[in-house]
Amino acid sequence: MAAPLLLAGLAAALLVMIVVAVGSGQVAIPPLEVLGSFLHGIGIDLGPLPSHPQGDNALWAVRFPRVAMAVIVGACLAVAGALLQGVFGNPLAEPAIIGVSSGAAVGACGVIVSGVSALGSVTVPVAGFAGGLVTTLLVYALARSGGRTEVVTLVLTGIAVNAFGFGVIAFLTFVADPQAREQIIFWQLGSLNGATGTAVVAALPLAVAGLALAAVVTGKLDLLALGDGPARHLGVHVERLRIVVVVAVALLVGAGVAFAGIIGFVGLVVPHVIRMIAGPAHRLLVAASALGGALVLVSADLLARTAVENADLPLGMLTSLVGGPFFFWLLRRTRSRQGGWA
Repeated sequence: MAAPLLLAGLAAALLVMIVVAVGSGQVAIPPLEVLGSFLHGIGIDLGPLPSHPQGDNALWAVRFPRVAMAVIVGACLAVAGALLQGVFGNPLAEPAIIGVSSGAAVGACGVIVSGVSALGSVTVPVAGFAGGLVTTLLVYALARSGGRTEVVTLVLTGIAVNAFGFGVIAFLTFVADPQAREQIIFWQLGSLNGATGTAVVAALPLAVAGLALAAVVTGKLDLLALGDGPARHLGVHVERLRIVVVVAVALLVGAGVAFAGIIGFVGLVVPHVIRMIAGPAHRLLVAASALGGALVLVSADLLARTAVENADLPLGMLTSLVGGPFFFWLLRRTRSRQGGWA
């Protein structure tokens, strides 16, 4: 499929889904009124305002921030997955593989259990982001030997650190009081229920920084696909490239997990589907994955809010219910093509 056509189609689908998601809920708001409220909110007197007395307040206090956060988190997770699949040379790689999710969870759970609130409402997200960033850098440092980092060593180190991190989470859950335990469990299931304008403003710079780094390395990832040796001969500093990718992934996933909890499989499913449609060129893959990830998470969050009346289903649960079977199909498909993993 031609790159402009794919990107235009994804962008159009995302815009339509955003309008539908913002207008859906207990207070239903027609699409024209959604657009009118948004335009009036940014100073353009065009279009009708919501006819419901609480419509404008529901849009700006709850739905616009929540959908905006879904766009940011979905784009971040999908691009992080595309970067890791490129740097590992494996379409089954995903962000959790280098410990970002478990590290963020440890940081957030530690703050929840200890009751620290030095930064007010953003204390837990900040602790989650810091935990994810520190854990990612730790995994990279432990996997580095002789000035180089082997992909297999990095993956195995990430698996070990993930196991340790989830052990720490289990311990914190065990020692927590009932209220903190419920908060830990809810945070681990993933949700955008607490999204606010402040959270969006805090997450956006991290996401922009991570996406900017991703855009910078796309061409070099194409060269890395030829192998470490050929990439070096073509002028790619392979080790520096891996460091940049690890930092970008830490920023992207840390920003997403910190404000939404653990949301699985978006970073695995979206880039792989985009690669099947558009091919392996990373410039298109990264851009399309950002749009596709945002589209998937906005859609999933809409389902989480509206599937059960007067209930807000955990977003991470929904993505795992869909992503788990897809991952199993992906494993079977890869094995049937390659004749095994060896």
